[in-house]
Amino acid sequence: MPDAKKVLLAAPRGYCAGVDRAVVTVEKALDLYGPPVYVRKQIVHNKYVVHKLEERGAIFVDEVEEVPEGATVVFSAHGVAPSVHEESAERNLKTIDATCPLVTKVHAEARRFASEGYDILLIGHEGHEEVEGTMGEAPEAITLVQDPASALDVEIGNPDRVIWLSQTTLSVDETMQTVDALKERFPNLIAPPSDDICYATQNRQGAVKEIAAKCDVLIVVGSGNSSNSVRLVEVALDAGAGASYRVDSFDELEEAWFENANIVGLTSGASVPEILVDEVLQWLCDRDFCDVETVTTAQETLIFALPPELRRDIKAANAAK
Repeated sequence: MPDAKKVLLAAPRGYCAGVDRAVVTVEKALDLYGPPVYVRKQIVHNKYVVHKLEERGAIFVDEVEEVPEGATVVFSAHGVAPSVHEESAERNLKTIDATCPLVTKVHAEARRFASEGYDILLIGHEGHEEVEGTMGEAPEAITLVQDPASALDVEIGNPDRVIWLSQTTLSVDETMQTVDALKERFPNLIAPPSDDICYATQNRQGAVKEIAAKCDVLIVVGSGNSSNSVRLVEVALDAGAGASYRVDSFDELEEAWFENANIVGLTSGASVPEILVDEVLQWLCDRDFCDVETVTTAQETLIFALPPELRRDIKAANAAK
């Protein structure tokens, strides 16, 4: 008799507090001001979420120069450089900053340590919006380090006064490998005052590590430009999954992936709404993977308040009723 088919559903998964705050910010802005509301870059890195907001009247642009003067623009959860704030002010834009507070913390660290004369080694991926925003805080002081190999080539001005910071959505294990490589070069390298990799990224990776070795196949729901989703595939393979694939939605799943599988793992990145996971579960159940066991490795209760400028306008609108 063949082994029973089963799904191990990782928890935590899906929306983190910063993503939830950013998406709700755009929804509330549309309710309050009416469409269109402009958003610089994707509010979060998920195709489905962006499409749903577009349907409601959000207009996504690459740069604030594309926003009509005087219009409302929301900055994405990934953060922006000071130059974007300056350009927005010049264009008389009404700005709502939906930057994740955990990214804002890294920006503050960059400003602080640059002002104290430190060389800053920022571990992250070139071209990612979060990295661009952080580097914009102190470009003269920050050097980007992408991986352990690139740590070997880093040159800085003062190796006795150097700190590392990181993008919030990286693989914890790979980041520490990069840190170890940097310490070989710079023994006086110091760490940030607290973890830069966000709690949600760490929790989702921890849940995947818990189930990966038991899984013939592990599916990550998330978009290709979502750093934390891409990292989950890498973490799954490193932790012993037979195979791992990232999909935006159920219609990207391939029958061949599951031909010899009995245990399928399932998780989702931090910018993925639960409806997309439910659709994958239904697809799997239609193929006899109906037995679902949730494996919980952490509880998440953190909630971030909406941006203050939006809270102020909501309060004023309610008072006027």
